[in-house]
Amino acid sequence: MDEFFWWIVLIGFIAQLIDGALGMAYGLTSTSLLITLGLPPAQASATVHAAEIATTAVSGTAHHFARNVDWRMVRQLALAGAIGGCAGAALLSSGIGDYLAPFVAVYLSALGVLVIAKALRKVQPPAAIRGLTPLGMIGGFLDAIGGWRLGTDRIKHAGLSRQ
Repeated sequence: MDEFFWWIVLIGFIAQLIDGALGMAYGLTSTSLLITLGLPPAQASATVHAAEIATTAVSGTAHHFARNVDWRMVRQLALAGAIGGCAGAALLSSGIGDYLAPFVAVYLSALGVLVIAKALRKVQPPAAIRGLTPLGMIGGFLDAIGGWRLGTDRIKHAGLSRQ
């Protein structure tokens, strides 16, 4: 097998360890490391999202059976997130993605600092979140270009996911 394949496997393993410990940042970690290895942003995003298909399906199924899903929130976020994700993926793969690489690198670095800060702070009491549709659209867009679910983390920490 190609040596690059094993680097991707190692990156996925490390990213999953971080995600398992913090409950977030799989996409952020794996996308950052894949771009560091020289993958173009569009290819890094596609690789990360392909890996997330199975893990997200298993996680979503488990939460459904544990009755941890707030379906009102899913309805508000799903369509907007899909639209934002499609827009981000289209922009990233249109050829403009090569020019976005420096901005994506800065974005991923800022999110890395945010993840570390969230890991070190005390747990905040739940707060209500308004504006889920724009949050879903922006989160989907940023996830497509940078590999991190902005909205999912914010909702989980607000205590609205019935977990």
